[in-house]
Amino acid sequence: MWKEENNKLSRTFKFEDFSEAFAFMTRVALLAETQNHHPDWSNAWNKVHIDLSTHDAGNKVTDKDRNLAKAIDKLLK
Repeated sequence: MWKEENNKLSRTFKFEDFSEAFAFMTRVALLAETQNHHPDWSNAWNKVHIDLSTHDAGNKVTDKDRNLAKAIDKLLK
């Protein structure tokens, strides 16, 4: 589940291994590019942590973030 806190939407995803995590990051990158809205994220082996906030809105959570979060979730279905 996404958690809204400290002006960010955050979620950590866990995968079977590094390859699956990296493939997920690639899909998210392509999706983010189409929305022109890019996450702050990190990867450690099988985990991908994503923080979303709208930089041009003063680093606050906006509908752009909520929409990207929903689209990211759909990648896992």
